[in-house]
Amino acid sequence: MRQKQVLEIIYEGKTVQVKKSWLMRILRRVFRVNRKQKDRLFLKVFSEKKALLELYNAVNHSDYTNADELVITTLEDAVYMGMKNDCSFLIGNYLNLYEHQSTFNPNMPLRGLLYFAGVLQGFLAVSQENLYGEKLIKIPTPKYIVFYNGTDACEDRMELKLSDAFEHPDGCMEFTAVMLNINLGHNKAIMNQCKLLEEYATFIEQIRVFQGEGFELDEAIDMASEYCIEHDVLREFLLKNRNEVRQLILTEYNEKKQRALDRRDARAEGRAEGREEERINIALKLRDEGVSMDVIAAATGLTEGEIRGLDAE
Repeated sequence: MRQKQVLEIIYEGKTVQVKKSWLMRILRRVFRVNRKQKDRLFLKVFSEKKALLELYNAVNHSDYTNADELVITTLEDAVYMGMKNDCSFLIGNYLNLYEHQSTFNPNMPLRGLLYFAGVLQGFLAVSQENLYGEKLIKIPTPKYIVFYNGTDACEDRMELKLSDAFEHPDGCMEFTAVMLNINLGHNKAIMNQCKLLEEYATFIEQIRVFQGEGFELDEAIDMASEYCIEHDVLREFLLKNRNEVRQLILTEYNEKKQRALDRRDARAEGRAEGREEERINIALKLRDEGVSMDVIAAATGLTEGEIRGLDAE
């Protein structure tokens, strides 16, 4: 699909033509890829524009051929509620946000909304449009795709809507995240059009196969890498990045494991606080009924001093 090298934009109330290369240079100065954050494996695989364009074409059934038409708009140092390593880009007046998730997260629409808001602020800064003027400001159309490859059962395609989080059903806005299952065997039409995505899914599946056979994760990664190299799956990518791939997966796994431990500790702390509150309530009730301090202490595990101190709480 050939794209015009000249774009029409609105400037000071007039429609003017500018070279697309000129606009891209401005956008690249405003939107810079964040290199401080460690890439996830999925984004590492699709870090090259050519690969990202192939993925975009497969998802959108388009046929763009010039990777230079794709402008990366990933916000530098943008982290919203733990959101990092996201990939956003502009092509054909569509502003795309791609995210990879190995666990289901119903809050993706809210996260995406915050991210898009930040990107659009950048566009407004470039165009210097007047938000309070009478003219309608045209903006790129947002598209938000979440690539899911977790182990929980999931349909090939799901739509997660911001309105599902509203306390009341009559909200004034909507924002949708389209979640695509990229486990091997799912979304075959997309996989057929994007060979790299299918190879990525195969690699992840092989890791899980070897883990299922009892191998530790680090061993499973090495064995899956050898298998894929031998079977021409991500061959060049793995030969070039094998050690980094291993570290990326282990880092992702450890981060996921730590988040699970944090949630477990939070639940345990909540239960402990609940039991403490229950002991206090029992102590207060027994005291109000005239039960002696030593009996209350024996029943609740509180000291007599702690029981007397309840008056001050």
